Amino acid sequence: MTATPLIVDAASVTGRPSGDGALIERSVLGAHTGSSWLEQSVLELGAGGTCTRETRRAEEVLFVLCGHGILRAGGAEHELESETGVYLAPGQEYELSAPPDEDVLIVSVRVPDPVPGTDPEARVVLRSLSDQQSAAATAERSFRIVSDPDSGLRSGTQFVGYIPPGRAGDHFHTYDEVIYVLDGDGAFHAGGQSWPVGPGSCIALPARTIHCLENTGADVMRVLAVFRPAGSPAAAYYADGTPAYYGNEQSLPQEEVQA
Repeated sequence: MTATPLIVDAASVTGRPSGDGALIERSVLGAHTGSSWLEQSVLELGAGGTCTRETRRAEEVLFVLCGHGILRAGGAEHELESETGVYLAPGQEYELSAPPDEDVLIVSVRVPDPVPGTDPEARVVLRSLSDQQSAAATAERSFRIVSDPDSGLRSGTQFVGYIPPGRAGDHFHTYDEVIYVLDGDGAFHAGGQSWPVGPGSCIALPARTIHCLENTGADVMRVLAVFRPAGSPAAAYYADGTPAYYGNEQSLPQEEVQA
C-alpha cells in the first residue's frame, strides 16, 4: 500500500481548445500524471458552441456540472441538463451543443482498455442524478450510482458521494479511482500528509492507498467519482482488511491486504 495519490486543481490546468475553438478541454488526470487507469477532463463548451468528439476504443462517462445542452449520437438527440450523467460506448462519435445564451461545463472520464465484451444495444445512456436511489456507505456517508454495468458501463462505476461534516477512519479500496469535488471544503489525508480540497479539486487515488477525505465545512460535501473495476462505493477496508462499512463486505484475506 505504498501508492501515492495526486491532487490537482482543475482551474490550474491549461485548457486545450478544439479545432474550431468552441470547446476548451482541461486534461486533469491521466497517463500524463501517472494515473493511466482513468482519464479525467473538464470540458467547457461556450454559449452557442458545437463540437464533435469520439470515444474511440475507450468507454466514456460524462457528468454535467452546470448548464443545458444537446448531445447527438447515432441519429438520436438527447437533452442535457445539470447533474445528468451520460454513458458512451467504445467506437461512438458524438456532438455536443450549447444554447446561445449559456455555457456548459462537463466532467469527462474515459476508461482506456475497457473490459472486453459485446457493445450494448444502447450505446448512449442518460441518467439524472436525482432519479437514482441513495445507498449507505462508511461513517454515515451515502452515494447515488449514476453509471455502472447495469447502464452499460462494463469497466467501472460512476457515482456521487455525500460526505457529512467530520472525518471517517482511514481506509482503502481495492479499486483505482478518480474524484472531482462538486461542493464543500475539506482535506484529503494519505501517507501522513494532508491537502486542502474544494470545488474543482481532482484526486487520483490508486487502489489500496490508505486515505480519508474529511469534510471540514458545516454542510454536506459532494464528490463525483469513477472507479474501476466496477463494484460498490461502500466496499472500503481498514488497514488490517476488516470492512469499514458493515454491509455485505467481508474481511479481506491477508494476501490481498498486503498485495
